[in-house]
Amino acid sequence: MNFLSKYLIEEASAISSSAANLDDREVTKALSLLDNCYKYKLKLIVSGVGKSGIVARKIAATFSSIGLTSIYLNPLDALHGDIGIVNNNDLCLLLSNSGETSELIEIIPHLKSRETKCIALTGNINSTLAKNADVFLCTKVEKEICPLNLAPTTSTTVSMAIGDALASAWMDRNNVSTEEFAFNHPAGSLGRKLTITVEDVMLKRERFSSLKEESSVIDIISQMTLDSIGCCWIQKSEKDFTFVGIITDGDLRRTLEKTEAKFWDKLKAKDLMTNNPITIKPDIMAIDALNLMEKNHKKPINVIPVLSQKKEFLGFLRLHDLIQRGL
Repeated sequence: MNFLSKYLIEEASAISSSAANLDDREVTKALSLLDNCYKYKLKLIVSGVGKSGIVARKIAATFSSIGLTSIYLNPLDALHGDIGIVNNNDLCLLLSNSGETSELIEIIPHLKSRETKCIALTGNINSTLAKNADVFLCTKVEKEICPLNLAPTTSTTVSMAIGDALASAWMDRNNVSTEEFAFNHPAGSLGRKLTITVEDVMLKRERFSSLKEESSVIDIISQMTLDSIGCCWIQKSEKDFTFVGIITDGDLRRTLEKTEAKFWDKLKAKDLMTNNPITIKPDIMAIDALNLMEKNHKKPINVIPVLSQKKEFLGFLRLHDLIQRGL
């Protein structure tokens, strides 16, 4: 076994041991406090110093990402004004391996004066932190994997694991959905797939001029050149934005190929247009639009008209724009 594997196994063993050290009643109380925090739109305040502070930041970020408002509070900064972020009845999660970190202990009276409840993550049940907490979750480890048994390693890993487990248990308990998770991760792959609609991506009608059924080939070519997307749309009348058809550059080429050149000037938009193309509504999820455009049984669709319930033209959705958005 290599040295790296040895230390990883020791940390994994410490996490397993910590599971056995947790009191079921304390875990239940912790989850109930988190439920109460969410129900009444309170904040979870997570605090720690040094390496525990880094873990605290991560735990706060995790809870915020799953829908429970959470912030990291530096204990030293708290004593110099930042404690003002704590409102009455907010919930505190305090991390200290020894349970005697002076900067953390000093803010406890000020947190209690705001009637906050406190969950302590510490390895010492007899510590000041544990005795002043409403809930005690044990993070005790036999030793750090650091060869000197000094650097916070195993202890911070166990604290991180308990924080992650607490967040995961709360998600399970509250049936947090994929959609809720995605709502808090709009820039992530999942967030883009579950939150971005066709309307968010499409090129809107105001950008395009329309043609009428009697428009000439010259008008069609001019409009395609002006809009630079390889197609144009036909509306019912001057004031009626009802969509009646689309002309793509492919429609134009095919019509000109099968029509003698001497008759080109006789062609009208109604002779070239597809009057029943595949269309899409603006409230469809963008990922579903992408699947439709890529998996069309005939050939991939590069541009698709977006129509309202009343069949009014709203804009064009391009395959290029969907791919650019990372879908």
